[in-house]
Amino acid sequence: MVQTYPENPRFAASSEEKVWNLLTEQLLDQDLVVAGQRVTDHDKDHEIDFVVAIEGAGIVCVEVKGGTVWHDGESWWQERVGQPKQIDPVAQVRSGCYALREFVESDPGWTQGRVRWDHVVVFPNTEFEPAFAVPDCPRWKVIDRNQLDHLMPLIRKVLLDKGGDLPVIDAAGIEQLRTALGGRGLPQRDVVARALENEDVADSLTEHQAVILGAIRSLHRVEIRGGAGSGKTFLAVEQARRLAKSGLRVALICYSHGLASYLERLTATWKRQERPAYVGEFHDLGVQWGAPSGPDELERTKAASEFWEHDLPRLMLEKALELPPGQRFDAIVVDEAQDFADSWWRPLLASLRDEDASGIYVFSDEGQRVFDRQGSPPVPLVPLILDHNLRNTKQIAEAFKPLVGQRMQLRGGDGPDVRFVQCAPEDALGMADDEVEALMEQGWRAEDIALLTTGSRHPEQVERQNEGNKSYWATFWDTEQVFYGHVLGFKGLERRVVVLALNESKPRDRSRERLYVGLSRARDQLVVCGDPEFVREVGGGEVVRRLGMV
Repeated sequence: MVQTYPENPRFAASSEEKVWNLLTEQLLDQDLVVAGQRVTDHDKDHEIDFVVAIEGAGIVCVEVKGGTVWHDGESWWQERVGQPKQIDPVAQVRSGCYALREFVESDPGWTQGRVRWDHVVVFPNTEFEPAFAVPDCPRWKVIDRNQLDHLMPLIRKVLLDKGGDLPVIDAAGIEQLRTALGGRGLPQRDVVARALENEDVADSLTEHQAVILGAIRSLHRVEIRGGAGSGKTFLAVEQARRLAKSGLRVALICYSHGLASYLERLTATWKRQERPAYVGEFHDLGVQWGAPSGPDELERTKAASEFWEHDLPRLMLEKALELPPGQRFDAIVVDEAQDFADSWWRPLLASLRDEDASGIYVFSDEGQRVFDRQGSPPVPLVPLILDHNLRNTKQIAEAFKPLVGQRMQLRGGDGPDVRFVQCAPEDALGMADDEVEALMEQGWRAEDIALLTTGSRHPEQVERQNEGNKSYWATFWDTEQVFYGHVLGFKGLERRVVVLALNESKPRDRSRERLYVGLSRARDQLVVCGDPEFVREVGGGEVVRRLGMV
């Protein structure tokens, strides 16, 4: 969908709302339309009904006048509810357009120079003859009631027919325009307060998505797919809560330690009758059934890998088949299901009270399949797609959007631009440490920041994990410490600020997926340290451009 601001504007007249709806229907994904833009210069205060930026064309300011509008040879007139009044829509939109252009071009972040700007007037209730023209408003700058179905093509043509060598605007220019309209040189403010406000909005939007769960109430086997920031984990835990509250015995399962830690802490705050019977990791469920705990998971041996990937799931299947009715589940909810191997699903299905009819609710993102597993549930599921990003700022979501693998509407708040610090892979950790210090000087707290790596672990992470995984993940909740982690263990989690160290010396299998996970973990501010050529090889040129490396 077209980028809009504000998302739900209020209009002084129905004619403006009509034009807004037409613009949002006819413009394309990378285009931008802003309603009620105010701008002040030394002469006066201006208000522009709509500012429209069209990729491959330019920027046009639009003035809308409803009712009956005519020109008597000297002046413009408008009649609404039987009361005629003199107006000057052309001068109004022209002066506003020039004032806004001056404001945007003076922004330090504007690097486009002079692009194509123009202005038009729209009269949604009035018809104008083809021969109409006045000196300051030729017919091609007027769109009347008979032309509304072609509103966007007509506006675009005004820009493309503009003489001279002025360049058109591209996607980067539209993004700079949107940023410029947000203001600059603002007084120093609390960065945490802005982040908290964004979180409140994101929480509200995510809660609204819960209507999906009501819609699938009669469906017992569903897979909900969505990109990073689409609210999958919220929906997974909310579905588990609702099922448990209805009296069902529910398992809420994931693969990773970090996500399990989050799920356990979250559900522990619920009323007892709302808590699932089991919350945690897939492998720990097997231990609960009586399977051996196995080797230390940090042990990087073939035997250890064989145990966790194959032996334990086989033992879990044996244990699941022996479960008494009281220990079986009426429903299982799996978050980050793309992490699961085929052999892991068999013990889960065997643990159900009714293997053919009990509930299975799967939440996944194929773009985050960072492990060398290609599993999928061996039963038919009804697929549903989440196509909104709610959790990341628009700036962050734009950066990783090419990696998502599906169309995503960006509905998060605004924040600072993603920052890229160019360095060699071997220098990425040191540069990331410097960035953490700089962020804390800007007002971010230790609890807001995570430093994540894509290659080897940060020495601080190694030291903390030497105390054991339980102790290590407790530091995720420690408000006095920056969290140090790896993208593989941080899936399903997020932080207000992420410093991502691209410390892989060369691409490997799943490097693209690791990059996607790393770029999508920050809610409000993202800093990336690494080699642009690595990003280009792994993620493509569009990601390089969006990270501001060209």
